[in-house]
Amino acid sequence: MRAALVGVDFGHSDFAASMEELMLLSRSAGADPISTITAKRSSPDSAYFVGSGKADEIGDVVVNDGLEIVIFNHALSPAQQRNLEKRLNVRVLDRTSLILDIFAQRAKSHEGKLQVELAQLQHLATRLIRGWTHLERQKGGIGLRGPGETQLETDRRLIGDRVKALRARLEKLHKQRETQRRARGRNHTFSVSLVGYTNAGKSTLFNAVTKAGVYVADQLFATLDTTSRRVYLGQDVGNVVISDTVGFVRELPHQLVAAFRATLEETIHADLLLHVVDAASPVRMEQIEQVNLVLKEIGADHIPQILVWNKIDAAGLEPSVERDEYATISRVFVSAQKGSGLDLLRDAIVEMARKAPGSAHLYQNDEALQEDQFDGQYDQHDGAAPDQDEEPGEDDRISTHSQVGTR
Repeated sequence: MRAALVGVDFGHSDFAASMEELMLLSRSAGADPISTITAKRSSPDSAYFVGSGKADEIGDVVVNDGLEIVIFNHALSPAQQRNLEKRLNVRVLDRTSLILDIFAQRAKSHEGKLQVELAQLQHLATRLIRGWTHLERQKGGIGLRGPGETQLETDRRLIGDRVKALRARLEKLHKQRETQRRARGRNHTFSVSLVGYTNAGKSTLFNAVTKAGVYVADQLFATLDTTSRRVYLGQDVGNVVISDTVGFVRELPHQLVAAFRATLEETIHADLLLHVVDAASPVRMEQIEQVNLVLKEIGADHIPQILVWNKIDAAGLEPSVERDEYATISRVFVSAQKGSGLDLLRDAIVEMARKAPGSAHLYQNDEALQEDQFDGQYDQHDGAAPDQDEEPGEDDRISTHSQVGTR
C-alpha cells in the first residue's frame, strides 16, 4: 500500500529520529512509504492538525504520486482525522492506529489477540461516525419513525458489550497468572524481566542466555508473546526465571498500555529488570527515557535495574561492567548476537540475586541449589538427593503470554 508520511516539528530535538521510526513502523505494518511531508508549527491546527494550506499540499502529493493512505506521526483527534479524510479523499491513520494495526498483525497467542482487540475497540469507540441516518428515531409523522436507536448508538452499545466481555476474559487469565506467580514465590525463584525499546535486541539476548529459540527479526514489534524460561546459573543461586517482555516505543498508545497492563504485571513483579539498550543507536538516551516513563506508568520504576548495552560490536565497544558509587552494578556491555560479554551478564544476575532482600534462604542448602530443572538433571554431592521438603520445581516453560513486545 503506497503511503505518505506526515510529521510536524514542534521544536523537539528528536524529530528526525521520530520520523525515521515512523518509516520503520509503516513498513512493519506493510505500507510502502513513497513520500515524506514535514512542517513546522508552534501548535497543532484544531481542524487539520497541519493547517489547511499544508493539507492541500498533502492532497497534491496524494494525487500526483497515486497514494492510497496518509500516515501521521502524531495522535489525531477524531474530528481532525475525519476532516483530513474528507479533504484528501484517502484513508488517514495516526500513530496510535498504526501501532494498533501492527499489534493486531503480530498477536499470536489467545491472550494477545484479546488484548489487541480490547485496545482497538477502545480506540474505535471515539471514532464512530453517524451512519444509517434513515433509521433515526425522531423523524416525525406516522410511518416515518425509526427504530429505538440510531446505528451510531447501536454500534456504541455493541462495542461496550464486547469490551465488557473481553475484560472479563482477560481478568480470568490474570488470575491464572497470579496462581503461577504464587507458585514461583513459594519456590523462592528469582525472577528477571528483559525490558527495553523495541528492536534493541531483547529477544536475541533472551535466546543467547536461555537457548529458547523465540522469534527474532530486525523489525519493530517482531514478537508480542512474552516467554519465560528457567535457567540454572550455578550453585550460588540455582534456577532463575527470565522473561522476554514487550518492547516500548515513543508515545506508546495509552489504550495498549491499559489493555496490556495485565501482561505487563510480569514486569511489575520481577525481582530484577534488565533494561536492554541499543548501544549503536544515536538516540539511545532518549529511548532509555521513554522506557523509564512507561515503567513508571505501570508501577515498575522501583524495581532494581541493570542497563544492558547491547550491540557493542556495532558501537565499537568492548565487553565490560560498570558500577555506581555504591559498588552496585549499573551497566553491562554485551553483544547478544556475537555472544560477547554474556558471562559478565550472568555474573551480574547472580550478584543481584544474592543481594536481593529475603534471598538468604537460597543459599542454605547447596545440594538443593544444584538441581537443574531446565535440563531435567541435578548434581548430587555424595549421592545426596535434593531436600525432600522443597516443593517440586515448575516446568521449564513457566508461561507464554502475549505482550506490548518485541525484540
